[in-house]
Formats: sequence, structure tokens, C-alpha cells
Amino acid sequence: MMKRYNIGIVGPGKVAKLHAEAIRAINGASLSGICSRSLERARDFANGYGAGGYDDVARMVEREHLDMVIICTPHPNHLVPTLDALQAGAHVLVEKPLASTLQDCDAMINEAHKAGRHLSVISQRRWYPPVIRVKDAIQQGKLGKPVLATVNMLGWRDEQYYQSDPWRGSWDMEGGGVMVNQAPHQLDLLCWLMGPIAEVYGQWANLNHPYIEVEDTALAIVKFKSGALGNIILSNSQKPGIYGKVHVHGENGASVGAQTEGGSMFIAGMAPITEPAVNDLWTIPGEEQLLQEFNDVDHRLFDQVDPMVYFIQKQIEAYLEDLDRNRTPGVTGEEGRQTVELFTAIYRSTRGNLPVKFPLEPETDRDDFDGRK
Repeated sequence: MMKRYNIGIVGPGKVAKLHAEAIRAINGASLSGICSRSLERARDFANGYGAGGYDDVARMVEREHLDMVIICTPHPNHLVPTLDALQAGAHVLVEKPLASTLQDCDAMINEAHKAGRHLSVISQRRWYPPVIRVKDAIQQGKLGKPVLATVNMLGWRDEQYYQSDPWRGSWDMEGGGVMVNQAPHQLDLLCWLMGPIAEVYGQWANLNHPYIEVEDTALAIVKFKSGALGNIILSNSQKPGIYGKVHVHGENGASVGAQTEGGSMFIAGMAPITEPAVNDLWTIPGEEQLLQEFNDVDHRLFDQVDPMVYFIQKQIEAYLEDLDRNRTPGVTGEEGRQTVELFTAIYRSTRGNLPVKFPLEPETDRDDFDGRK
């Protein structure tokens, strides 16, 4: 039987509400503390869950005897509370992306190893049934060798969205645009399904959002170490929001794919998920007829759960089970770094208009934020 785990949240914003509801639904988990730079704000959030409110991460970990802390602050502000929680003795789960820079990623990963604690990053779309089917098909060799992968995420963010929080839309406070905020889940799936990257050529731009600093569009060509190729198209410039898709094609001609987002784009605390994730591509010989069956199953699940909370709950449950059995988390800090490495490569590639070879190391001799500024 799993022990009872005390969990704290840092950053009581919109996405923290989803984590709080997920924790409340988990047997063996207790939301024990909420931390914010504003003690009043922390206490207001905490009162709804019978938790304690704090303005100091280490004090929260110690007084509430926390086993795990979930970081829900804006992306450039993930580093300090993660280090504070690890040094105080808690395991840490960070909202996506792990950080906005490789330097912060490495500091977090190194501190986790030093502290003997686990570091993980929210990647709940790995728990979507259509994505699991794609992963299983690859692992079972149904595609032969995966040779081509595509990520397409076309969505919409308007001026009201960027005005909804003071940190949105700036390099210093958000860390980036569509690559850093909207697309990390799809970039994570690309790396998870296709393996290590060898080289990236990319371009980013702000095409129709003059009221923000960050990019609204990014494209990339990816060469994987396996020899496979990939293509990435990301944009926040299509009304009202169209879809997010990850497709994988095999050397035997078979193809599989998942549409992880559909309809108007989900925005935590502002707009719900309007359509279930589904398999939109499945041409494995002898399995073509399964596509409708898969879709029926996924629509039934969508009608039975709150998808905004349910899959976060699934990942937290898996993380706690890993802790209970003293296993490495299913999503590691190093895997979280891979996503940051990928979007960092696109920023750097645009800066030099050249392909960028992997692995990437932090830049300590430049102050242009990996080519963003």
C-alpha cells in the first residue's frame, strides 16, 4: 500500500488550481502547503484546500513535512523555488517547460542529484491513450524503423490572453512565446517518440502579435541520431485555434498519429479543453479498422472525466508510485531538458541562420538570451 504523501505547490496561479484539484482526487496524497511571494495570496489559495500558506519554500517543506513540491511559477522563475525545495529535502515536479534556459535546467538537475531527490517535469500528454498507442506501436516494431515525424500545432492567442497575466508576452517574464509556453508538450512527445536529436535548423518570428515581444511562430527541420528526419510547425496565429498533431511514419510505409489538441485551444483557468485527444492517423497493415474503435473509446473517456485535471492526476499518481517503489520517475529532469534544448536550438539557429548541432551547452559568454533578444 502506498504511503501518504504531503505535497506543496509554489505559485498559486491558474495552472496551480488544476494541480490542486488533481491532488485532491488522489488517494494517499494531501495538499498541505501553498507558497507565493505574496503571503496573502498564498493563504487565500490555501484556505480553499485546508492547507497552510507560506512565502518561503524551505519553511513550507519543513513545517508541513512535504515529500514533494510542484512548481507552478512563470517559466523563468522555476529555478530558485526548485533549488529551495530540493535543498529542504523534497522531491520536485515542475510545470512545463523545466526552465527557459539550459543553464537553469542544469542547475536544477545537478542539485537534484546532489540532494538525492527526484526531479520531474509535467508531461501529462504522455498519459493520453492515443499517445500511448503511438508509443506502443513504435516499441512493438509495427512501423519498422521510425523514419519521419511531424509536429503541427496551429492555435490562437489574442491580446486579451496576453493581458490576462502581467508575465505573459515578455522575454524576461515568460521566457519565450509559442515554443516555450504552448508547444513544450508536443516537443516533448517528439523527443519521447523519436529519440535523441543530432541537428536542428529553425526559424522563428512574430508575425501578427505586435503587442508582445516573444515569437508567435516557429518552424524547424530536425535530424535525429537514428537518421530519421522531423518537421515542426508551431503558430499562435490561427483563429480560433485549430489543432495540435504528432505523426510518426515508418520505413515500412505505416503511419500513426495523435491529435492531442482540437477545437479552440485550451488555456488553463480561461478556456476548457473542447475536444478529446484522438488517433487521427493509423495505417498499420491489418489495423486500419481500429481507428474508429480508438476514437469511440477516447470520446467516452472524455465524457467521463475532466481532461484538464485527469491527466495531470495520472502523472502525479505515477510519480508518487515511482517514489513509493524507489524508482526513477517516468519523466526525468534530463528529459525535461531535452525539450528546452530543442527550442533553444531553434532560437540559436535563427540567430546564426545555420543548423545547430547537439548536444547544446549553456551560453555563458553572451547576453542575448540564446538569440531571443
